[in-house]
Amino acid sequence: MILNTIQSGEGPPVVLLHGLFGAARNWGAIQRAIAPRFRAIAMDMRNHGDSPHAPSMRYEVLAADVAETLTELGVETAAVVGHSMGGKAAMALALLHPDRIGRLLVADIAPVPYRHDNSAIAQAMAAIPLTPALTRQDADAALAGAVPRADIRAFLLQNFRFGPNPHWRIGLPSIAAGIPDLEGWAGLPGCYNGPSLFVTGADSDYVRPEHRPAIRSQFPAARFVAVKGAGHWVHADNPAGFVSVLEAFLHGWGQGGH
Repeated sequence: MILNTIQSGEGPPVVLLHGLFGAARNWGAIQRAIAPRFRAIAMDMRNHGDSPHAPSMRYEVLAADVAETLTELGVETAAVVGHSMGGKAAMALALLHPDRIGRLLVADIAPVPYRHDNSAIAQAMAAIPLTPALTRQDADAALAGAVPRADIRAFLLQNFRFGPNPHWRIGLPSIAAGIPDLEGWAGLPGCYNGPSLFVTGADSDYVRPEHRPAIRSQFPAARFVAVKGAGHWVHADNPAGFVSVLEAFLHGWGQGGH
């Protein structure tokens, strides 16, 4: 599948992969920060943003989408940055197609299964009545039981189109069916020996010390950095801190080696 992309800047390519229920535009501030030095390529993952909809959400499939899109764009090797679901897709790409990745930054996720409430969130989203009279306040209230945080409800409703023909622009049925795969980790084979940085939010508990052996077993060059003042949405919670870490990691990328 060829994914929709938002591109800016020129130079060595840097791919940005968003998390569940997100979109390429979520990387806007980061993309603007690095565009003076890099070709920043933010991708809408399948069933998200303006990319096509299709049933499978397995990480090997998401990785294949990214690889196919890079080929379409004429990019042989890129630095790849992924957050949460996008981080797992980036890890899958590194394991299955290591030649496509010059360096890897994974934001606040580990190559392990998780148990979260995303199925309940997807069910609440699917249960919103799609009537022309539906208002943003109605939709927000309908999500409140499953999604207590107002900022996350606002994030989710970025995917909704109000008006005479209200609808979710995302492939919600396929996403909902794929959540067991998205929260899981299939134990993909392989090893990525290139430069790897696992960036966590200092206030997040997604990547724990006990996850490090699993990370290092497949990403032996992995280093770890925590960004202060940030939770799971590390690049949104502290954009300046995340950009500082990212630019240090990208230093020298595309200039005669890794």
